[in-house]
Amino acid sequence: MFIEQAYTKKFDIIKYLPIPIVFLFLMLLNYVAIVVMDIDVDTLMQQQIALKGANEVLFESLLPLAIFLVILLLWVKFVNKQSIRSLTTARAKVDWKRIFTAFGIWGVFSVATTTMAYFSTPESYEINFRPVPFAILACISIIMIPMQTSFEEYLFRGYLMQGIGIATRSKLTALIVTSLMFGLMHIANPEIEKMGYILLLYYIGTGLLLGIITLMDEGMELALGFHAANNLIAALLVTSDWTALQTDSILKDKSEPSAGFDILLPLIIIYPILLLIFSRIYKWTNWKEKLTGEVHLQPLNEITINQIGEGHE
Repeated sequence: MFIEQAYTKKFDIIKYLPIPIVFLFLMLLNYVAIVVMDIDVDTLMQQQIALKGANEVLFESLLPLAIFLVILLLWVKFVNKQSIRSLTTARAKVDWKRIFTAFGIWGVFSVATTTMAYFSTPESYEINFRPVPFAILACISIIMIPMQTSFEEYLFRGYLMQGIGIATRSKLTALIVTSLMFGLMHIANPEIEKMGYILLLYYIGTGLLLGIITLMDEGMELALGFHAANNLIAALLVTSDWTALQTDSILKDKSEPSAGFDILLPLIIIYPILLLIFSRIYKWTNWKEKLTGEVHLQPLNEITINQIGEGHE
């Protein structure tokens, strides 16, 4: 029901299109500016950090995405006449416990693997901790990063997943297209310049993971929690001179980046294990239908959707 519930009597494809059109236009501009014009993103970022400081640069980079989140939600509610709840989940109300469960699981895993990496190869890291800058970083990150990740989730796993699913009547098409778009959105990241386009496989694979758990769980809650934990822990724990998040974190990675097996490790081992954990916790069944089935369009009013959500829960 997660995709189908967006197709209410008020659904209007003309009002739906401006958001993806503007987003695709901005992606194209970003590609032209960074790839075609061969702008050195890493050098540009280092210059900005030297001039303003890492915390100010981080805030300025996150602020537009926080604003985009507000714009997207306002557009959905007042232009598309769709409730934010129905954009988020097929349940009768947003399940915050699911958000915090996913955040906790991935947060603990991220801290554990970072700690293991530090003690196994301490020569690759240096202590970067400074109390005052870190405190400012924590304040910025705790407020702004969940807004940044929520914008990406509401755009890809919410707005575009539902819209593409309705347009094509195919859950699989919605899953694949949104995963590819999510990966390609990161094409201008400094990591791509350092490690090559093979890193896009990681971003596309992560988009695929988030799309799968959204469709299987009939809601975005797990994806919201996972994405927030992933970016927040990364910003607070480890920074480097070649990543998109260059912060006053606790550690600094001094190693030379390389694209090896570690790029594929999450995709072929870690993410499948995470899917297994979620499937056991939430008793997922009927994988084929939920991931590849047809989207059956039948306009529903909000009262009917709420009744279905209550039954689903």
